Amino acid sequence: MKNIELKLDGNKLIIEVDLEQEYGPSSSGKSITIASTEGNIAVPGREEVKMGINIYKPRPKSS
Repeated sequence: MKNIELKLDGNKLIIEVDLEQEYGPSSSGKSITIASTEGNIAVPGREEVKMGINIYKPRPKSS
């Protein structure tokens, strides 16, 4: 995982992401990756529940 912290609080999944971090361009080059689970993963402590997260922003257009 990149820039994602997960925590279970009872039956609630708390997801924390630092929106100021960047990990470079996506594979298509159209966006900048901020955070990713890098595919689908099991929720820690609830392995029967799966999740996949990608957080990104559009890549600035060059002039």
